[in-house]
Amino acid sequence: MLLTIVTITYNAERTIGRTLESVERQTCADDIEHIIVDGASTDNTLGLALEYQRRNPGRHIIVKSEPDKGLYDAMNKGLHMAKGTYICFLNAGDKLHQPTTIEHMKPSMLEAKYGVIYGDTDIVDTDGHFIRKRHLTPPQHLTSRSFSNGMLVCHQSFYALRRLCPDYDLRYRFSADVDWCIRVMQEGERQGLTNRNMQATLTDYLDEGITTKNHRASLIERFNVMKHHYGLATTICKHFTFIFRQH
Repeated sequence: MLLTIVTITYNAERTIGRTLESVERQTCADDIEHIIVDGASTDNTLGLALEYQRRNPGRHIIVKSEPDKGLYDAMNKGLHMAKGTYICFLNAGDKLHQPTTIEHMKPSMLEAKYGVIYGDTDIVDTDGHFIRKRHLTPPQHLTSRSFSNGMLVCHQSFYALRRLCPDYDLRYRFSADVDWCIRVMQEGERQGLTNRNMQATLTDYLDEGITTKNHRASLIERFNVMKHHYGLATTICKHFTFIFRQH
């Protein structure tokens, strides 16, 4: 498979439909492996995922449902099952921006010479309606040092070369994605790879994620992630910049 999309779900019957439909409608869906990792939902989430699998019998769709130890544990499960050259995480409520999104990225993926392929993100509400563009803009040239200025690329618009990907660090409850993205880019740089900005909106991101709901704890974890990768002095200086950027 050219691309693995991993979708993590738990009691997401209200929002999972648009996520599944956005993958199903891709013009090159046959190049996509879609792995749905459900945390033993008690609503109809699993039923919707299995129905999606049944109506697409010729496509590479895997549905796994069992208890987990949290979001990043579930993401590791999807990561371990992934067979695609590239991988991205598109959780319940998030969607690919256009039916041609992956088709647009396919030539770059076929080259398999980019560590990360990335783009812009729109923020949507629980009904999938556009709220705004994401405040942080992806840089033209992304490196592992770029995230010292904040998470400039939304995790859902970050397509990583699978062979570069480590496990998510389960010490972090809310910001393991920041640490993971930095480590992916660091490994790519060690292997002499560059990253590719698609200059397009790739994802509609639901503004109701675990990080949004736990904003304060997430900020503390992000500070610790940045301190680990960039040092205390740089992290403190950058956070003063963040304060002024928000006002």
